Amino acid sequence: MAELGLTDTVGMLRLPGVRPRYSSAGFGWEHLYVSAQKEQAYRARFEPAPTHLLILHLSGPVTVCRGEGSAARSRTVPAGGLFLQPLGRELNVELGGSLDTVHAYLTDQALREANEGRPVELSEELGATDPLAEQLMIALDVVVRRWEPSARTYVDHLTGMLAAQLARRHAARPAAGRVPVRSGLSARQLTAVRDLIAARLADPLPVADLAAAASLSVSQFTRQFRASTGQSPHQYVLGLRLDHACRLLRTGSAPIRQVAIACGFSHQEHLTRVMRARLGTTPAVVRREG
Repeated sequence: MAELGLTDTVGMLRLPGVRPRYSSAGFGWEHLYVSAQKEQAYRARFEPAPTHLLILHLSGPVTVCRGEGSAARSRTVPAGGLFLQPLGRELNVELGGSLDTVHAYLTDQALREANEGRPVELSEELGATDPLAEQLMIALDVVVRRWEPSARTYVDHLTGMLAAQLARRHAARPAAGRVPVRSGLSARQLTAVRDLIAARLADPLPVADLAAAASLSVSQFTRQFRASTGQSPHQYVLGLRLDHACRLLRTGSAPIRQVAIACGFSHQEHLTRVMRARLGTTPAVVRREG
């Protein structure tokens, strides 16, 4: 199979206001193309693409509108928000301001393989939140910026995990042969929990406080939270703290030790240890390459 590349993006990365910074072109990836870029405001229509497209907003908030006429939807998307466009569908989109993004173009074969060979119809999403998909996109961004051929197996693993997460969390309807089972937190409960985390990101945050925000016992909350996010509360909070630290390092000039404390890490070494384990990089490298 040929390498996935710029020609599979149906012109999105060739718009005058889009300035690609780096991409996976030339790496030989067959099922995934990753590109990081700075985008200026634009309005455009794109023909149906041969790949699924997931966009992670690295900065924001910024207003995005998709569709036209009575079907148009507009939303102010914060940093960390996701835009999902399934393959084979025409896209009308308007970006209301400047934005740093990471794009992942994924083949349908990768999506099927992650779903035990069954087809998956993805939903169109605008400003969705998915901490696991966000972390996978950030990991892919780091790999592309610091590419080494020895990381090929790691990339295959990340690709499979991203495809599986899209199939599990972002399907337009249940996959064939599966009976939907209602589990996890409601949208209102998850929003309340996320708001509490955002308000106390720099402070200790016991699971009991998160459970109280969702009006559940600790055991109920832990079980339903994992069903909703695929992560334990501790892993989720740690991921949000790490994402926030990366944004501060890329966009600000505060000393790394201050960034660590502001994001809930006990000290600079703690941030460095978590970042190296999860993203394969360090705060100094993120700041330098931001």
